[in-house]
Amino acid sequence: MQTVKLEELNEHSFQEANIDKIIMAIGSTENHGAHLPYGCDSFVSYDLAHSVASGLENTVVAPPLWFGMSGHYRHKPMCISLSDDTLIKVLKEMLESAIHWGINKVLIINGHDGNIAPIEIAARQIKIEHPEFCLAVLDAWWITAGNLLPKNTFEVWNGMGHGGEGETSIGLAMFPELCDMSRAQGMIPEMDSNVKLIWNFSELTDFGASGAPEKATAEKGHKMKDVLVDYIVDFVNRMDAQGWRYKIK
Repeated sequence: MQTVKLEELNEHSFQEANIDKIIMAIGSTENHGAHLPYGCDSFVSYDLAHSVASGLENTVVAPPLWFGMSGHYRHKPMCISLSDDTLIKVLKEMLESAIHWGINKVLIINGHDGNIAPIEIAARQIKIEHPEFCLAVLDAWWITAGNLLPKNTFEVWNGMGHGGEGETSIGLAMFPELCDMSRAQGMIPEMDSNVKLIWNFSELTDFGASGAPEKATAEKGHKMKDVLVDYIVDFVNRMDAQGWRYKIK
């Protein structure tokens, strides 16, 4: 198969490739500070999805979803947001489309925090309705990358933050031409490590970004991408080897 992008295939090439897995990249269109593009979350999730699919057999990547639940990031221009209910419905119908065509293995790669709850709800509902459907979600790559990399990889806040050190680093690795480091600035809020605060982003920072984006480097971004892609490719291969069944006798 010459391409792993679903939108570039046709009826013949799709059937010839014997596709049994689809990766869905979910992102957003919202402010990430003055230094990162609005489409950052979709660019990252789609890039990861493409790289993962390229390392797997019989796998394609669906076109990315450019809109998510972003209402909590509306204090700076520009943001185009879906409601939770709309996003849940969109995700369910995307998954149901895969099921209709006999593709029973889907991996969702999410790029935006506001999508985590809607993805969880949609995924749980689909799994209940279709018990044999095989579904996995990477819901927060920024946390996973921090867990997989050495603890001294990042200088501030373990790389966390919206448009912060980690997200800006992966942007510099994936789409450097869209990053303007001369405008990178953020703030580090006081956050409890055990109790989740429900916030609007204006409560955390005076800017469109939090964390320390000025500490970002392309080198850190490449490390993040490499460790994520390697891990997810290995995960999918392990799932294929055990038939996506978890109760191993």
